[in-house]
Amino acid sequence: MSGSVLNRREFFRAAGTTAVLGFCARAGLGRQSTTRRKPNFVFFLIDDLGWKDLGCYGSTFYETPNIDRLAAQSMRFTNAYAACPVCSPTRASIMTGKYPARLATTDYFGAPQPDTVGKHWTKNRTLLPARYEDRLPLAEVTVAEALKEHGYATFFAGKWHLGPEGFWPEDQGFDVNKGGHDRGGPYGGKRYFSPYGNPRLSDGPDGEHLPDRLATETCRFIEDHKDRPFLAYLAFYSVHTPLMAREDLRAKYEEKAKQVKSNGPAWGKEGDRQVRLVQDHPVYAGMVEAMDQAVGKVLDALDRLDLAKDTGVFFMSDNGGLSTSEGHPTCNLPLRAGKGWLYEGGVREPMIVRRPGVTQAGSTCDEPVISTDFYPTMLDMAGLPLKPEQHMDGRSMTALLKQEGRQEGRALYWHYPHYGNQGGSPGGAVRVGDYKLIEFYENGRVELYNLRADLGEQNDLAAKMPDRAAELRRMLHEWRGEVGARMPTPNPNHTR
Repeated sequence: MSGSVLNRREFFRAAGTTAVLGFCARAGLGRQSTTRRKPNFVFFLIDDLGWKDLGCYGSTFYETPNIDRLAAQSMRFTNAYAACPVCSPTRASIMTGKYPARLATTDYFGAPQPDTVGKHWTKNRTLLPARYEDRLPLAEVTVAEALKEHGYATFFAGKWHLGPEGFWPEDQGFDVNKGGHDRGGPYGGKRYFSPYGNPRLSDGPDGEHLPDRLATETCRFIEDHKDRPFLAYLAFYSVHTPLMAREDLRAKYEEKAKQVKSNGPAWGKEGDRQVRLVQDHPVYAGMVEAMDQAVGKVLDALDRLDLAKDTGVFFMSDNGGLSTSEGHPTCNLPLRAGKGWLYEGGVREPMIVRRPGVTQAGSTCDEPVISTDFYPTMLDMAGLPLKPEQHMDGRSMTALLKQEGRQEGRALYWHYPHYGNQGGSPGGAVRVGDYKLIEFYENGRVELYNLRADLGEQNDLAAKMPDRAAELRRMLHEWRGEVGARMPTPNPNHTR
């Protein structure tokens, strides 16, 4: 990080909000500037939400009227991807605009390292996991810091999971932090209900529901900062385990589940795991609806404050829906597998972008995009200088949002050199156009799929198209070398 960025970070942290406002006014960056006001940004990041878990993406069991309303006002992406099939790496990719492999943040923070795997259920597997970095480096200039440099007020609420204390949101460019710390779920207190036992979120009245509280905090920040550009980043703990819903919503969906009729089996197999094939889990459905209500609360605040026309809204999930483990709460069909896997169910995400005056209401985009792309897109929308030396793996989506261009020939990459709690094994993947190749690191086997013709990844073309498979594999290997990807190693304790 450059000395100027370090000096800004130290100044803002030491000075506090009042001094920051004064600094921005003196620099001509506040509301009184003679230049046109920069757009605000609201970013909704949902935890473990699957591609088919919203009404606007085809779910008939979960009810998401607020997000569906947002989609009707926005551009909906059909080929949007998380940079990893688990949470922390994708979250780091959004903050930095870099692939997790480049940062070596390739597993969820808290997963076993190669020298601690002896205490983990994978201790006798074929490979030792690659060593990963368990914190977002302070040297990275986050998207929050980049916006803050140009006068933005910055706010974070919800799940952070990007390192221990000293690496929390307030250390990475956010003026306000409501609930972000090292844990990957709401594991303190009464979990999704107050008291929370969260070191960065004071308890509310007994029984207060976490998604609603986070939305309330976000609305309060927006109202307090309505007269200057802001970034409000709401990263829900929902719909991550523990599976807990409000009683009214659980009861509602228990009744609805009685009406679910399926033409096929309710369960299948993915590797050695059961996989859910029907969306009918009442508790999970209640969690989805409560999250939707919280999103609606924030959207309504933008309307009430007459800020919607000046605000870019982003909606995304950090990895695929949980279908093969930990309660198997959702089904990702027609996508294969789910969280923790490199198949589409693990990495393809619901993504919605609304920028009034730019995006056409109700439009869709089929171009493949990935979570590294948010960083340059926000800077581009704000008319701010891009930081290609920072967000080097991201591309601005502004041309796509205007329906003015395509990303011909772009390759998207994944590197997950770990065993997932959900059953996935170490591997990497690359997608170019309609074709996606997955390489499995245990034995070097590859699978090749044409996603346009075979969205469910059922017809492996590697043997029928050896030249294409070889070319994509070569690209994947070259990319790993370029980003310095760390690889798993043989496990001396492996037993068959």
